Amino acid sequence: MASPEVIPLTATAFQSLKLTLSGKAVQLDIQQRSTGLYMDVWLSAKRILAGVICLNRTWLVRDAYFGMPGDLVFIDQQGSSDPEYSGLGSRYLLMYEEGKNV
Repeated sequence: MASPEVIPLTATAFQSLKLTLSGKAVQLDIQQRSTGLYMDVWLSAKRILAGVICLNRTWLVRDAYFGMPGDLVFIDQQGSSDPEYSGLGSRYLLMYEEGKNV
């Protein structure tokens, strides 16, 4: 199992990232709404999660059923607040851990 990896984000209200995680093509769509930060996760061009709320230190995928080779989590480096877009990439880090929850 590899050590956790930081996924680079920018402080924008909507962003879409295409990256390779554990050898798999993954797309993350992250959107700030009035009720919080939400994420859609695509694996090999197939959406496996839609509209998942992003909470501090709460795993997002949580189940091997979806086929992800690991899991994603936001970490507040300055406290225990749930992430919001203006702190993405600085206060709030998105981490990927291979083998987690699979």
